[in-house]
Amino acid sequence: MEMHGERRIPAPREAVWAKLNDAETLKECIPGCQELEKTSDTEFTAKVRAKVGPVSANFTGKVALTDLDPPKGYTISGEGQGGVAGFAKGSAKVSLDEEGGETVLRYGVQAQVGGKLAQIGSRLIDGTARKMADDFFTRFVAAVSPGEGTLPSG
Repeated sequence: MEMHGERRIPAPREAVWAKLNDAETLKECIPGCQELEKTSDTEFTAKVRAKVGPVSANFTGKVALTDLDPPKGYTISGEGQGGVAGFAKGSAKVSLDEEGGETVLRYGVQAQVGGKLAQIGSRLIDGTARKMADDFFTRFVAAVSPGEGTLPSG
């Protein structure tokens, strides 16, 4: 499954970059994230609760930042085990560009699931993944925007 998107953030690129590398910000923005712990400058461990159709699972896994090009972008990759539900893994290539005093965040996501999750059907999985990505970026834009903590209008 692949998806692409773009978000405009009314903040300088350096500020957006700092938040993209901040464990607390990422934890607040990842839907269902219960724990996110930084284990090195480029690695985290995570616990995320997710529901895909009839399947609910707690995933434990690792997240790594690669292809670092501060403050222009990176690749964030993760994989998690959800017990009997199966596994999920994916990566997102994130780029930051400055345009007219704002930062344009562009992303391309690739994801795979296996086990019981893979039996649910690609349409349901794709819809859930798109919603999770959209929720993450909506929360991220709100966290980085001036007047932090308020959801953007519209």
